Amino acid sequence: MMRAPTSKALVLLLVCSAIALAFLISDQYLPSLPLQPKQLPAAVVTLGDSTLSGEGGGNYETGTNGENGDWCHRSPAATVNQLRLPAGVTRINLACSGAQADLVGSDPDPAHPEGSQSQRLADLAKRYRITSVVVQVGANDDPGFTDTVNRCVEAWARHIDGGCAATLRTAWPQRLASMKPKVLDALRAVRAAMDGAGYTPSSYSLVLQSYAAPVGPDIRPELQNLSGCPFLTGDLQWIRDTAVPQLSEALREVAQQGDARFLDLSRAGIGHEACTGDPQSADGEWFTRLTVDWDGLRDEQRAPHAMQESFHANATGQAALAHCLSEFLGTGDRHAVCLSDERGVLHAIPAHVAALPAHP
Repeated sequence: MMRAPTSKALVLLLVCSAIALAFLISDQYLPSLPLQPKQLPAAVVTLGDSTLSGEGGGNYETGTNGENGDWCHRSPAATVNQLRLPAGVTRINLACSGAQADLVGSDPDPAHPEGSQSQRLADLAKRYRITSVVVQVGANDDPGFTDTVNRCVEAWARHIDGGCAATLRTAWPQRLASMKPKVLDALRAVRAAMDGAGYTPSSYSLVLQSYAAPVGPDIRPELQNLSGCPFLTGDLQWIRDTAVPQLSEALREVAQQGDARFLDLSRAGIGHEACTGDPQSADGEWFTRLTVDWDGLRDEQRAPHAMQESFHANATGQAALAHCLSEFLGTGDRHAVCLSDERGVLHAIPAHVAALPAHP
């Protein structure tokens, strides 16, 4: 005859049964919130390159405007600082102008003054209850978007037949294919940082954004030169209608592979590109024209960065993009597209709705 279990054994049996039941009804052994005190302040964190650092927004934070070789150019006008968030949510910007995917990842260039963004995220994840992590990176890797723009300017200056698009049209998809695994590694490093701090995938939102085209074919003729936008018309068409959408599609595939939400910005700037607004005031433009820091040219250390702001979102553009991202963060959509309404306000439209044909 079997002996009745002791009280301690009975308690242990009940605990084990409860754990087993939990595994049966859920494949997550961690709670839906991070394993940290609930009183920690909530935070949203942005990682990546110039688009999220706030390049073009001006008034860069001390320590990121060339001091000790740090050119991250974090601006108070950056997207994260213009998000519509609940009161009390801390906004943290780790994005850095010029960053490549390895800087977001865990093994960046050791010479970079700031080091790994995902490692910094891992520390923040223990001091804050992070609700959203937004990543925007990849354009500075194999696509070399800044170099691409420079080549297009050179094509304008030299009147090259076919422009920069003639040579880049074939190489561009190959560059994007080489970029994708690097961005995927960066997303995995972000996941690892959050996992290490006790977060489950469902306890926060991981978003990968694509890029908006800063220029397009609808620029004013009087600005299609060194006054603002020195590009051939065919190259402007290629940048807006081919290069940027293809970059966005490549990043969408990475987001899907990395189990991240995706916000498509490829059409966000249409009608508000550099050199499309008032010739004198640039009213209506969300992106900077060709911009030169003339004082910086006198300084040997600053001269290489004298045109760093060119063709980045200005403070108004950052606000417009922040409005769309705010909407997206407030939904459960996995994939949305930033599109303007009739008033020029950007909205996060679910991808399946954005793909529907417009009614006549």
